[in-house]
Amino acid sequence: MSDSSSAGQMIKFLCEVGKLKHSPRRGWVHQNIPQPETISGHMYRMAVVSLICLQSIEEINLDKVLKLSLVHDIAECIVGDIIPSDNISKEKKHEQELAAIKSLCELLPNGRAHVLESLFNEYEDQETPEAKLTKDLDRFDMVLQAFQYEKSETERNGKLAILADFFHEDRVLNHIQNPQIKALIDEILKQRKDFQAKRASNSS
Repeated sequence: MSDSSSAGQMIKFLCEVGKLKHSPRRGWVHQNIPQPETISGHMYRMAVVSLICLQSIEEINLDKVLKLSLVHDIAECIVGDIIPSDNISKEKKHEQELAAIKSLCELLPNGRAHVLESLFNEYEDQETPEAKLTKDLDRFDMVLQAFQYEKSETERNGKLAILADFFHEDRVLNHIQNPQIKALIDEILKQRKDFQAKRASNSS
């Protein structure tokens, strides 16, 4: 493949994944949140947390976590953001996303295609410490975003957004394994409790 052809394929790849810059996270759309975050925005903040906010962890490669954060939802540029209300099984979702990854890999040189597919499979398999930490980051960013929306929606229309499901222990909090992420979520829960108490006091 010539340099010109390779560059052309790379531009096609970047245009494909660039769709994530404008693709809203459908979980928030389903909650009627105005101007919801994009898929790429979600992945970006996960990467920032791994780069800046976490201390070095023995036996965990944080550089790998950063890469997994930037890749874990990349297939959604083709299949879209599939949410539980779509009634698509985990197996079918994985099948669709794997096909999307293979399609993206066709636009990349073999070495880079292997990196993308390997990172995607590592996250999906959830067997390495890095993949498990990335999953914790995924849940953490959702909790933080839900709290931000509760505050912004209260300020916007005076009503607290009904987002309690995103703080449910069985759905989210009990699945967090990493102690640093647990500490960050504990801080969010403390701030949320203070916010609700202040709101209740102001409305009484």
